[in-house]
Amino acid sequence: MHILAIGLNHKTAPVEIREMLALGAREMPSALSFLKNYPGISEGMILSTCNRTEVYLASSGFHPGFSVVVDLLTQNRDISPDELKRHLYIHRDLEAVAHLFRVACGLDSMILGETQILGQVKEGYQAALDNQSAGKVLNTLFNQAIAAGKRAHTETEISKNAVSVSYAAVELAKKVFQSLEGRRALIIGAGKMSELTAKHLLASGVGQIVVANRTLERACSLAQMFKGTGIPISEVGQWLHQVDVVISSTGAPHLVLTREMLHEAMRHRRGRPIFLFDIAVPRDIDPEAGRLEGVFLYDIDDLESAVQANLRERQREARKVERMIEEEVAKFESWQRTLDIVPVIRSLRQKADDIRRHEVSKTFNRLPELTDRQRQIIEAMTATMINKILNDPTLRLKEFASGDDGSLYVQAMARLFNLTTAEEKPGIGQGEPCSDRPVVEAKP
Repeated sequence: MHILAIGLNHKTAPVEIREMLALGAREMPSALSFLKNYPGISEGMILSTCNRTEVYLASSGFHPGFSVVVDLLTQNRDISPDELKRHLYIHRDLEAVAHLFRVACGLDSMILGETQILGQVKEGYQAALDNQSAGKVLNTLFNQAIAAGKRAHTETEISKNAVSVSYAAVELAKKVFQSLEGRRALIIGAGKMSELTAKHLLASGVGQIVVANRTLERACSLAQMFKGTGIPISEVGQWLHQVDVVISSTGAPHLVLTREMLHEAMRHRRGRPIFLFDIAVPRDIDPEAGRLEGVFLYDIDDLESAVQANLRERQREARKVERMIEEEVAKFESWQRTLDIVPVIRSLRQKADDIRRHEVSKTFNRLPELTDRQRQIIEAMTATMINKILNDPTLRLKEFASGDDGSLYVQAMARLFNLTTAEEKPGIGQGEPCSDRPVVEAKP
């Protein structure tokens, strides 16, 4: 049995392709059913986000796994198999395991170390459980991947430093105020950056958000998303003395906040500081306003510098996570090696019990005078003897099977006891050669 990870992401496919191939919650049950009923596929799970669509499989080989993914992703979509294959990557066996762990830990994300992907991995796994498409292999794999993701975010600082401009602005405000709980924020501009900033502010505990925009309707629309207040941009001067944080991101060709406006606002603030973040290019806020007492002004260059410094910190932490992933992959490999011993142990115990039952039956036929109570005692005694005799070999086999030469012990046990149900099959990482792969195999 092989583990395969086949898919595409922001590195291999443009957004229009990713959008086309994304699988929503409504499509997931039928997609998972398609996987588990496909010849050669025993287990399947799908991870579909705005930046990736990946299929994880327990498969009899490479070809059934690749075929099912191509068939699944080209169903009812305006993309040919040849076009799809140009965007796909594939990871096999331990490479697939390492890839999933890197995804869950945020190392394969567009933003290094982001935490949202871990929740999406959990959702994808839950969908597989709900639709009964995950079995022993993927259950173990995804449980360990989720645990590895949690470990990465708790034992390292891979997600601790802001690496987006809007997030960096909010993090700087939190450092200065210690807490944003109950604070008021004014967002000037109603574009995508403003929306992202508002989300970060609310997540940090801001009590009220005021949105100002040249078009009042747009300001009110964005403010409504966050239960805030929308105002025309002409009224920002009237709000400056009431808010603690101002984040401006407009496309205006001229200054939106002048030094005079901030000077007037500070007269009414009675010493309370105000923090201004100018994310716009060209700048929205007069640089001279930063010279006023109690006014703390950061522009896009200040924030970009903070982002780059934070990104370097995350990259350093990423090296710790990579070492952690190596440990997790080794643990999974050790577990996977023990899978081959299960049918051998089961066959050994079944053979021993069959012999026991046969001999006990012969004994009972020779001793018809035995009472039911005596027969029960003999049954129990012989069953206990078999269990005790097989206990040590079973424990030793489980111990040896997790080592590099574990398959030799499994094969030896099968041959010594002539266990015909045991199969000599390749372990993980020992798949069949494939000279006509349609994609280049990616590295984790």
